[in-house]
Amino acid sequence: MIIIDAHSHLWLRQDTTWNGQVIRSMKNGRSMFLGEEVQMLPPFMIDEGNTAEVFLSNMNYAQVSAAVVVQEFIDGLQNDYLAEVRRRYPDRFVVCGMCDYFHPGFFAQASQLVADGFQGIAIPAHRLLTDSGRVALNSDEMMRMFRMMEQHNVFLSITLADGDTQVGEMEDVIAECPQLRIAIGHMGMANPPASPPWQDAGWRAQIRLARHENVMIESGGITWLYNSEFYPFPSAVRAIREAASLVGADKLMWGSDYPRTITAITYRMSYDFVVKSKELSTEEKTLFLGENARRFYGLQQLVELPYIKNMSE
Repeated sequence: MIIIDAHSHLWLRQDTTWNGQVIRSMKNGRSMFLGEEVQMLPPFMIDEGNTAEVFLSNMNYAQVSAAVVVQEFIDGLQNDYLAEVRRRYPDRFVVCGMCDYFHPGFFAQASQLVADGFQGIAIPAHRLLTDSGRVALNSDEMMRMFRMMEQHNVFLSITLADGDTQVGEMEDVIAECPQLRIAIGHMGMANPPASPPWQDAGWRAQIRLARHENVMIESGGITWLYNSEFYPFPSAVRAIREAASLVGADKLMWGSDYPRTITAITYRMSYDFVVKSKELSTEEKTLFLGENARRFYGLQQLVELPYIKNMSE
């Protein structure tokens, strides 16, 4: 089974702010994050960096052929580092650039990213709703950027706020740019087990965006959203099933949200719960874990990784 990770992160160092609060890397995998010290990375990652080489070791062990690297404001702009990652490992990583959407003039930044060879552009749109205001996805400059991306066949990786907060804006984007490939992250911000997302009309509206031909849903961070339930995440599997019932199994992609999610579980566990589930068919698992991503991102030559037995087996 081909496995492709549609949602991951890399950075050399976190040193930024969001919504007026500091995010900064510390030693032993910890970060100062929005006013508190948190375990941002597994504790064995003792340096400040979250590098491609460590990720590749995890990917090889877990037999993940390729990964899409998105970006988040809480990690700071990592365009320079991700351009280097793409040059060094073109057969393993698909990388997204990111702009400073909070200030006018980001269209020029996006144009340069496209010229520099970035395959996608990331927008953590849930972070565009801040105490100081809201950046609309259907603003004039955003729409200009999306039309340019559509023209150059550059995909959009976007995470929306909970529920249907930004669904209307996304409908405007899709109508304006019907050929723009769009991957919506975090399984539509599926709610935790105490509040099943399939009971939430806003969640269903966000998932239904994938009824449009060039829109997909990826599950990056779903093990974080269901962390309180923990492995094997039965409600996460239920959310995947419910999303498939709304838009079809061919519209869903697996994503890990590496590395933040592997402070609690291993990288393999972030998809292994799907492999072992009896609630999904073999065909659904094959589509979800790799084949849909292969098609959507246009991946042709993928490495085949043998299974290496654990010493403890």
